[in-house]
Amino acid sequence: MSIRVRLFTVLLLMTGVVWLSACVWIYASTKERLEHVLDARLVESAKMVSSLVGDRPVMAGFTGEATSSGSGLEAEPMEAPSYERQLACQIWSVSGKLLSKSDSAPVASLSDHATGFQNTTINGAAWRVYAVIKPDLGVRVLVGDSLQVRDRLVDDVIKGLLYPAILIMPLMVGLIWLSVSKGLAPLARLAASLTARDASQLHPFVDRSTASELRPMIRALNSLLSRVQSAREREQEFITYAAHELKTPLAGLKTQAQVAIRSTDPEVQRQALKRIEQSVDRTSRMARQLIDLAAVEAVESVARPEQMVDVSALILDVAHDLEFLQKSRGVQVIYAPRHRARPISIAADASLLRLAIRNIMENAVQHAPCGSVVECITQATDGKLSVIVSDEGPGISVDEQEKVLQRFYRSPRSMPGGSGLGLAIVKMSIERLGGTLRFGGPAPRFHVRLEV
Repeated sequence: MSIRVRLFTVLLLMTGVVWLSACVWIYASTKERLEHVLDARLVESAKMVSSLVGDRPVMAGFTGEATSSGSGLEAEPMEAPSYERQLACQIWSVSGKLLSKSDSAPVASLSDHATGFQNTTINGAAWRVYAVIKPDLGVRVLVGDSLQVRDRLVDDVIKGLLYPAILIMPLMVGLIWLSVSKGLAPLARLAASLTARDASQLHPFVDRSTASELRPMIRALNSLLSRVQSAREREQEFITYAAHELKTPLAGLKTQAQVAIRSTDPEVQRQALKRIEQSVDRTSRMARQLIDLAAVEAVESVARPEQMVDVSALILDVAHDLEFLQKSRGVQVIYAPRHRARPISIAADASLLRLAIRNIMENAVQHAPCGSVVECITQATDGKLSVIVSDEGPGISVDEQEKVLQRFYRSPRSMPGGSGLGLAIVKMSIERLGGTLRFGGPAPRFHVRLEV
């Protein structure tokens, strides 16, 4: 169901409930007030008739066939309007003899009570009767009001209020629909603006002239567009760099292959094949790091469950993977856990932790001098795990420690063949693990500390 239809339905239902509640309240209030007014009229009528009886004597022996005017003639039947003959009046002697009555009054006594109000039923008709006694004259005056006529009066008043409301109901429905459409117009304009944009238009929306209710959504959209723009820029930078970096070793591979094919000197061929091997290693490492970088970035948008990771086993596995590199560089990796009595395990994303440790250790092996040792130490303090990798390489100057964490940055002192992605991958992995990356340590060794 659309928001427009939902709002329209809710407003229509709420308006209907309020309208029905108002009708019930008006009916009850009007009926109560009318009954109060009609009761007051009964009292006034009874007192008026009583005063007239006191001024004019009533003939005794009246059979009840005469009219209240004393002429003895019955009024001619006629089509009475809705509220004619509502009141009926009877004058009775104290001894129970009917002395006089109005044309609309029945022959039977309207009520047997002495004074005050009483509801009675005569010949199937309900009456509201007020009685007053004139002790000095020995008469009792009864004035009755037809409850049927009362109810019809209340119903007619309510109908007079309801009929106009029912007639304007279609107009009210149309106004509600128009109001909802008008209220949702800014949302429709925003949707139209989004639809009109192409994939390259990622500039933010201006929310100064929009409705205040839409501003949080526009700010969220602008934040999303900013992230998409940043991701696109990184992607374009990634593609440009990857294309350039892959082009260079591939061109070198082709050149060295041509040299090996054309030369008849075994030494020249051996050197060409060695350079081909180095180019393949460099290309393979860069391709792996590009894949690692894409994997780390994917973690930002896809939730991955944590698991208990045996850090010691993970480090030994990474060192085993780097065994060929250690031999080619003449470097040895030594793992020295501070707590040998028990293994160190933490709850983390194993793939991210592996990427961080591998790139740190690989970077250390690449830059350590031949015949040196790369030492890896683990220690757990205050609920945190620290992985410290140290080597005897040139290290990273304080001025460059922020720059080396950027993608594709290469230090002038770094070894040739690097891609500039290793420490960037470490930084992204550690941040997603909620940890920190630090550089430093006492000379002559350079330390890289991972804290998770």
